[in-house]
Amino acid sequence: MKNIRSFLGAAGVAAVAALGMSTAALADEDKFGYSITISGTSDYIFRGISLTDSDPAFQPFVEFTYGNPNLTWYLDFWGSNIHSGRAFEPYELDIYAGVRPVTGPISWDLGVLYYTYPSAPVRGGDYVEFKVAATITPITNLSVTALGYVTPDQGHNSPLTETGELDLAYTLPNFYKFTPTLSGAVGYTNADGANGVGWFSGADNYTYWNAGLKLTIDKYFMDFRYWDTSISRADAVDNFHNVDSRFVFTAGVNLP
Repeated sequence: MKNIRSFLGAAGVAAVAALGMSTAALADEDKFGYSITISGTSDYIFRGISLTDSDPAFQPFVEFTYGNPNLTWYLDFWGSNIHSGRAFEPYELDIYAGVRPVTGPISWDLGVLYYTYPSAPVRGGDYVEFKVAATITPITNLSVTALGYVTPDQGHNSPLTETGELDLAYTLPNFYKFTPTLSGAVGYTNADGANGVGWFSGADNYTYWNAGLKLTIDKYFMDFRYWDTSISRADAVDNFHNVDSRFVFTAGVNLP
């Protein structure tokens, strides 16, 4: 976990410096924007673990932005139905806020994420997480993103949890009217002194990964993805069906 903490510290310093430089640039080009994504998925997967008991989910997303190409502030709202087995259902509403500065070849994302369960029969479970991400494009059409997440100790709602993830995406030449993108990710998450970091898992730490193909045509997209984790059947006890390997299909539309 020292590597994740070191990455977050160094990335945070670099991104703050980028924020200072970007604030002074192109201020007269600042403008408001928004986007909406409406999607449905065969399974709501959060870091390799199903939060809908392997059932489908409807997941709307709205983002408001203000800024310019060098510096963009954002406020996001994301929702999903959920069946967690821990009294958090029937739905989850997440709120994200942060800033995306650009410095040289690196695009940064510094954010705060607030996970909430407004209609849970028993209130509780809401928690806050901090995010730092850095994206580069080493060659044309290939993006590489390193992400770090830290969830502070929030008592019963969440232990101290740290997650590191590496994402890669490569856009292929157009196929008929489709734009195909191959992508994958590998991540590691650890909860200090937790009794089951992954909601269902029973494991204090585990690795997760995915790989898939996304097809985009105009505003519409389809995503075919394989997920798996390192969580064993013994760790997962009665919930192995929520952490084992699976294929997930997602389809949606980006608006406007």
